[in-house]
Amino acid sequence: MGGFVVIEVDAGGVVEFTQALVRIPSTNDPARGRDERPAAELVAAKMREWGWEPVVYEAAPGRPNVVAVVEGGGGDGPTLMFEGHTDVVTEGDLSTWTVDPFGGEIRDGRLWGRGSADMKSGLAATLYATRALQLAGPFPGRIKVCALADEEGLMIGAHHFVSEGLAADVDGAIVAEPEAGEICAVAKGALRLRVDLTGKMAHGAMPQHGRNPIQAVAELLAGLRALQDELQTLHPAHEHLGEVYVTPTVLRAGSEEQVNVIPAVASVFIDVRTIPGVEHKVIAERVAALAGRDGITAEVSTLVDRPPVDVPVADPVVAALAAAHRTVTGREPVYGGVPGSTDGTVLTHWGGIPSVVYGPGGKWIAHQADEFVEVAEIVQCAKVFAEAARRFLTGDH
Repeated sequence: MGGFVVIEVDAGGVVEFTQALVRIPSTNDPARGRDERPAAELVAAKMREWGWEPVVYEAAPGRPNVVAVVEGGGGDGPTLMFEGHTDVVTEGDLSTWTVDPFGGEIRDGRLWGRGSADMKSGLAATLYATRALQLAGPFPGRIKVCALADEEGLMIGAHHFVSEGLAADVDGAIVAEPEAGEICAVAKGALRLRVDLTGKMAHGAMPQHGRNPIQAVAELLAGLRALQDELQTLHPAHEHLGEVYVTPTVLRAGSEEQVNVIPAVASVFIDVRTIPGVEHKVIAERVAALAGRDGITAEVSTLVDRPPVDVPVADPVVAALAAAHRTVTGREPVYGGVPGSTDGTVLTHWGGIPSVVYGPGGKWIAHQADEFVEVAEIVQCAKVFAEAARRFLTGDH
């Protein structure tokens, strides 16, 4: 491409649309009659307003994915995916908030509320960036704009997107999670395991007649700490993702109403966070080897298995985003890593799509009370997304 010309983005529109999304309490909370549907409907309505033709896929009852394909009209070219999710986590204890969590209030240059950073501002920015590029004139290829359900849970929206074959024609994906301006082409893996230890129930006064699974829990916990130390030695800390962690998070055994009873079963839940090069299958096997002993049987179940993401910075989607960041902000890009997993994890490992995470909002603000995003950052990210799309689709990396 020739000289850079700023793509005009509807700054007021993207901010107002973010406010409208934040005002929808799209938590997955059937008991309170809440789900993503109203937010998905708002996204689809905005798409239709612009003449797009969104398709709604039901990932689960009340949990829709919204997908629109915007053709550039400029001939053959690659397909870029913009991705955001419509669900948010619970607002929690209202007494910890100083603003209405679903008010979408703008004060002190910030837009406040649950999901303002994670990630309704990012979702809005992807829509308005795509619209801005469309209005700027023909471009090769196409953009697939996706608002998916359940990122905060089991990522059923992203898995459904892949299983429906919608990832097959995508050449690169930008996931608009809050990363405070960092370009994150790597993300930590997550492996969640449940270990059920079964012994034999007995009276606390006669432990010789039972087999106490709680004692096996103690040995397992010590073994997990040793396993973490071993993994950290074998796999030194990643420059963006840090250390491997093997963290027991939930213990269940016995009953406080029957302290005189040795329970038959004890359960340990483990949250493992990995970096590139660590094999999840090997960790699960090691945990199984640690668990069963002394007449106690053990069953290890894998609850979540999300491998780490490691996309090269030279990949076209990362390079286009980095060039766009440099052009729009006037600053050199800063590379970082996603401390958890995102829908990008699913898109990359199960969909085969190179993905990169970048979006408005603080890297650590997600899920906290008084969540906010800088208004100026929403607009800036929309501009970066528009330029990143143009560069990716034209090959001007």
